[in-house]
Parts: sequence; structure tokens; C-alpha cells
Amino acid sequence: MFTGIITDIGRVRSAQPTGSGEGEGRRFEIETAFDLSTVDIGASIACAGACMTVVDKGHDGGQENGRGWFVVEVSAESLSKTTLGSWAVGARLNLERAMRLGDELGGHIVSGHVDGVGELVRREADGDSQRYTFRAPKKLAKYLAPKGSITIDGVSLTVNEVAKSKFGINLIPHTQTATTLGALEPGAKVNLEIDMLARYVARLLGKE
Repeated sequence: MFTGIITDIGRVRSAQPTGSGEGEGRRFEIETAFDLSTVDIGASIACAGACMTVVDKGHDGGQENGRGWFVVEVSAESLSKTTLGSWAVGARLNLERAMRLGDELGGHIVSGHVDGVGELVRREADGDSQRYTFRAPKKLAKYLAPKGSITIDGVSLTVNEVAKSKFGINLIPHTQTATTLGALEPGAKVNLEIDMLARYVARLLGKE
């Protein structure tokens, strides 16, 4: 589980195919500022909102020098249902380590399971902030509500307004610089995870 509070922006160092044909997955090596001595093989890290398992790790120049890196392997299914299939060398990724009991819950409960891919359709300045309008897949629209929570590329955000499958959010200056969202331009695709509470409420009401 995660909170949607980004603690590092990583960078894809290499992307290699695994498998072959329709079952071809991808192996990504991701550079990070995390202290990897505290990250076990098998640990979970949310990468642009998708929960990934660390299968290898290391440091260039040893523990004391340079940034560390870790490796995740992504299945063909995940590549097709998220933005991970578009990752290339140099891509910047929002990173968050798994939540531990006793951690401060600064965002909301995030599972790291991407529900769909959305698109940024408009951005405009609003004082020091930026107002973004996204289009969500129609199947997710029923889970969106003003003042509700949504996770965009791993970032916990509050929904401002909803109009059918479109919804708006506000990015304060800190979020613009501490995550990759500040660099998004209209047309950009993003990973979306709906609020877990909204999903359960919809199921209880028979809307799922």
C-alpha cells in the first residue's frame, strides 16, 4: 500500500525486452536517490503509480558514490493497461516506497493498481497554481466526485470538479516541482487509480 506522496523522481536508465511475441514484457533499470541499503529484493515501489517489485539493485561507484538503481520486470499485460509501455531511456518517474505501519498518511490509501489511462486535455495558470483538466476512461467516470481523491501517475490529488468523463485538479507550486506532473502538456497520457473507498461504495450500491 502507498499514500500517493512522492518521495523521489527517478529516471529510466535502460529498457530491455523480456520474452517474445505477444508475451513480451520489459525489464527496466531505474535510477533513484533512495537509500537502497534499506530496500530489499522483493520490496514494492510505486513507479508512476504502478506497484512494481524490485528484482535487482545496485550503486554506480559503490554505496557512497553516485545514485543507486533498481530493476523491475513488467508483464505484457501491465504494459498494455498502463503508460509503462511508453517508458524510454531518460523518462522521469514519480517514485514512492511502500507505506509502513506508523507512517504518516499524508495523501490517501493507494494500492498501486492502475485502473486506467487518462489524458490531459487542458492546463491553465491559476495564480501560482495550475489547473489541469483530464479525461478519464468512461468506465471510471462513475467513481469521480468533487472533493474526492484520485491518484495520477502515483500522486494523491483532490478532484475539483467533474463533467461526465472529464475532471479538474489543481497543482500547487510544490507539486509542480516535486513530481513529474508539472511537465505535462495537453495530450499526455497518465496512469489513474480511483479512490478505493469510491469503488467499495459503488459496489455496495450495486453500481459496479
